[in-house]
Amino acid sequence: MLELKKGIDIVVEIGGITSHEATMALFKEKLDEVNLAKIQRINHPEVLLKVANAITMCEPDTVFINTGSKEDRQHIRSMALKKGEEAPLPMPDHTIHFDLKEEQGRIVDRTFYIANEGEDISSLAKQLLRSEALEIVRDQMTGIMHGKTMMVGFYVRGPIGAPVSNPALEITSSTYVSHSAEILYRNAFNDFDKEVGRANHFFTNIHSEGLNRPEDLPDARVMMDRSYRTTYSFKCTYAGNTLLLKKGNHRFAVDKSIYENRGTELSEHMFITGIEGPGGRTTWIAGAAPSGCGKTTTAMVGNHFVGDDLAQMWIDPDGSIRSVNPECGIFGIVEDVNREGDPMLMECLREPGTEVIWSNLLIDENGIPQWTGNGEEPPVKGRNFQGPWEAGQVDENGKAIPISHPNARCTLASTALGNYSEKAEDPRGVGTRVITYSGRDSDTMPPVWATKNPDHGVTIGASIVSAATATEVGATGVKRAPWANAPFIPGALGDYMDAQFKFFGSPKIAADKKPVMAGLNYFLTEEARGGSSKNLIGEKRDVKVWLSWLDRIAHNEVDVIRTPIGDLPKFEDLKALFHTIINKEYTEELYLKQFSLYVDNIIGRIDLQIEAYGKEKSVPGKLFEVLNEQREGLKALRDTYGPIVTPTELENYGTGK
Repeated sequence: MLELKKGIDIVVEIGGITSHEATMALFKEKLDEVNLAKIQRINHPEVLLKVANAITMCEPDTVFINTGSKEDRQHIRSMALKKGEEAPLPMPDHTIHFDLKEEQGRIVDRTFYIANEGEDISSLAKQLLRSEALEIVRDQMTGIMHGKTMMVGFYVRGPIGAPVSNPALEITSSTYVSHSAEILYRNAFNDFDKEVGRANHFFTNIHSEGLNRPEDLPDARVMMDRSYRTTYSFKCTYAGNTLLLKKGNHRFAVDKSIYENRGTELSEHMFITGIEGPGGRTTWIAGAAPSGCGKTTTAMVGNHFVGDDLAQMWIDPDGSIRSVNPECGIFGIVEDVNREGDPMLMECLREPGTEVIWSNLLIDENGIPQWTGNGEEPPVKGRNFQGPWEAGQVDENGKAIPISHPNARCTLASTALGNYSEKAEDPRGVGTRVITYSGRDSDTMPPVWATKNPDHGVTIGASIVSAATATEVGATGVKRAPWANAPFIPGALGDYMDAQFKFFGSPKIAADKKPVMAGLNYFLTEEARGGSSKNLIGEKRDVKVWLSWLDRIAHNEVDVIRTPIGDLPKFEDLKALFHTIINKEYTEELYLKQFSLYVDNIIGRIDLQIEAYGKEKSVPGKLFEVLNEQREGLKALRDTYGPIVTPTELENYGTGK
């Protein structure tokens, strides 16, 4: 179990301020008249205490209180340019930020949970005891903001008033981080006291980039104190390590859903999008995928965009599953974003009118951002994530340096998107009827399949496997990625899985509002289906068909092929959907490639999960029941038809044909 407020609060221990009187005295000493007047509009004593102790610990020269006003937002943008954390580009309201070339992703090897004695921490994570963490923070963060301005922002992760929204402080010396927060999150300065009162908690984030030198990176840390819901980050600049409102606070939200609201609330690494179906209806879909595995693309093919990365979910008294996006912007990977696959996003990126922060791609000689896979004429010269660049340039190992880093990003507000839905700010969220899970699976699962019940759906989430992506420094190979959320699950995986089974199997979900739970896989290769190339089978635009089929499943409008792993689409239905949804001819040859079951590959995938989860503590027995049921069903199929089973054989199986 997780105990809140257990042990010392590190920032308070270092800062030494414990009373409201001392807090206000510090503000009067350290803040100028304008910023003192701003902070005096915040009344919650615990919030003020956190800010005061952060000031005392970090020792900034000045403090800027960001109220989210037009003037404050502009001040932050101006500071980012003046400080050099961002540089202006010819396109109005576009800037470029470069992280250190050695820090182009999350520093998972230097990311820790601060733990108390006896606490269960995820087996996939690193931890430090509280006493050790105290000494590290004291040594590394005391005085770290000398010569700098501390910026304090007051945000809410989710629409104001939503029952699962979480208020949070973002305290940083990085203008880039503060600027990004203003685009990606809701500045709730005017409502912060009310939101803290509603939620009865708040998250705190304290970051400083320090001197921002490559030689400091070995000492960089991201440290998350679960008991006090406070993150500490230092000597790093990549947003995944520094914009702690994002994945740092997502971890605290996961804890809250598991240890305070198990069975009624979830905090997931999911997009939220709405697909229009027959009769003009909208079916809301939430889906998990590891970063770099198609979440933004899937979110964007929807007719109504709510979010592309994170989701807070709860069971409403009306029996529906409701979802909100903690964010209000996109911090999206740009590799392979192009006009063919992502027309609405490209319009924001290539046409005037949208504020965009670019990071870690190439700025060509004309000041235009360029990236791998943008479908445009490639540049010959420019500056990118590693310095000056020209076509044909190689690194010290003789390997070609790409135009942009695979984890290069664009940051922009969701409201800029052509398919943005105003439901994104509705505190009631959207009623969610489809839940999907996907990874980078080149040789095993079909493009889409639906489960027969919630327990099988939870098992799909638990069984995600994915090729490593550029979002994590040093990550390679193929690995398990449970629910695409594993890096952000602080406690035991068994606890998280139990929460999933309880939530989706809850009797509080109305029978007519139960979600369809499904798997997606966009990364099947020709090579894995009898060909010789590593090219993917299918195109980006096919995604809309897979989602449209799931919409029809949710409304009982199509028949399915029953299989041990779940329900598959019939060829005639897909052929019609491809024609009507994306005006594409869908052939039976392609259908056979995509939906024949390669049984040995799937059994191998199941065995991987059984072995791995067998080593975990307190894993619910339901998982092994489902996996073994699927395994036995697949073995029986193989005994009848061999290692490759076609959709026709799957339809005939059990009928005697």
